[in-house]
Amino acid sequence: MSLYGLETYLVSPSELNTALKKNVCSKLSTAPKIVPLCASWFLPNDGRNGKETFLAERIPRAQFFDLDAIKDPHSPYPHMLPSAEDFAVAIRKLGIRRHDSVVVYDSKELGIFSAPRVGWTLQAFGHPNVHVLNNFSKWVEEGYPTESGEPSAVDEVDYPVPELDKAKVVAFEEVREIAKEQGLEGAEEVQILDARSLGRWKGTDPEPREGLSSGHIPHSISVPVSDLLDADSKTLLPAAKLQEVFKSKSIDPSKPIITSCGTGVTAAVIDAALTEAGFPTEQRRLYDGSWTEWAQRVRPSDHLIRKSE
Repeated sequence: MSLYGLETYLVSPSELNTALKKNVCSKLSTAPKIVPLCASWFLPNDGRNGKETFLAERIPRAQFFDLDAIKDPHSPYPHMLPSAEDFAVAIRKLGIRRHDSVVVYDSKELGIFSAPRVGWTLQAFGHPNVHVLNNFSKWVEEGYPTESGEPSAVDEVDYPVPELDKAKVVAFEEVREIAKEQGLEGAEEVQILDARSLGRWKGTDPEPREGLSSGHIPHSISVPVSDLLDADSKTLLPAAKLQEVFKSKSIDPSKPIITSCGTGVTAAVIDAALTEAGFPTEQRRLYDGSWTEWAQRVRPSDHLIRKSE
């Protein structure tokens, strides 16, 4: 089901602007609405702050989804999914109702980076109408309205505790078994796609988290986020070009796919690109702990951290 003409997962600034004009802004209205949701986030060694970029410039009436706060607080890994109960509490405080459409967007600086993770999270918890803006930088460049400063307060709303779609996520133990079995006779071929930079995947560049080894999961395929974005606008590439990228890396749409990255954030950029390129949504899972968990949990005797020049 689409709301106000938003038919696809990725939406353009023009499509979002048109849809927002149809919003009924009265607090008394129970009609579904479009909610712009800023998901700006930066790597820990970047120095910039997502909330600060939200306060500096945002889409009018947007809310801020804090990736560093809406997560599993008991996990030692940075961005593990929150519980269904914690997710519902966070969404209620953002003023988002179950029948609202959410359009997630990124910082102007990075274009497409962390918004797909928040979009994927909403989908994993079964929110019916989720989109990602392609992108906020183009929104500003094309002259659509923005605002700054502290946002207007929103009333907390009802949001039922959802059920996590476990078919969208994969845990460390299963990824470890897959990595051990890849290439063995009779083993199912599972494609593990890694969104980190090629240097981090090869093990020649350091990880942004101090003390963490770089390298890659055996048999994984390097698909850096930069390969999926336009170099100038930082928008996700058109479907035909994304298909070319995936074909060049011999990624087979008929075989299961696991996406991974540093902490499970940019893995969702690959997932969004697969959707845009027309890959089936079945047999696609995101490794929530990703490299930060992998590099801390595999044993040296497992030989499951590979490096290559």
